[in-house]
Amino acid sequence: MLTINVAVLLAIVIVVRLRRRTQARKRSDEQLTVLIVLVFGVLVAPTAFGHGVVDVVGQVAAGITGSGP
Repeated sequence: MLTINVAVLLAIVIVVRLRRRTQARKRSDEQLTVLIVLVFGVLVAPTAFGHGVVDVVGQVAAGITGSGP
């Protein structure tokens, strides 16, 4: 079974989003990028809150893919 680390996936999404041309971005697009980066920071942070967010995101991802425990 293939497992994907959510933080690694968000890092890839951030790199792809930041490579786009700046002139083509809307304000809402920039706000979404900031939100994604903030979530990435919380996921990477070694705090209890960060671990809680990782658990919630993992449960949501497992529920969406149907590969839950």
